[in-house]
Amino acid sequence: MKESVIYQEIKAKGRKEGREEGRQEGEANLIIRLLTRRFGQLSEDFLTQIRGLSVEQLENLGDALLDFESEENLQQWFSNVLNN
Repeated sequence: MKESVIYQEIKAKGRKEGREEGRQEGEANLIIRLLTRRFGQLSEDFLTQIRGLSVEQLENLGDALLDFESEENLQQWFSNVLNN
């Protein structure tokens, strides 16, 4: 069974999904660390929202946070993402 094509495809798909989940989690943790360093402890709501973002959204947030001056900028960024 381990040699079957279907088994190999399922195994490869599982690995790919695992890598993607790990990448998303790592990027979310980095963004949280950066924002915490800049603004102090973030609300649980922000933490939940950040952890729920896709890798692409996290990369966009990482770029945008360089221009943030306050948590209001973060809230506005989320408002824009949720409305698009």
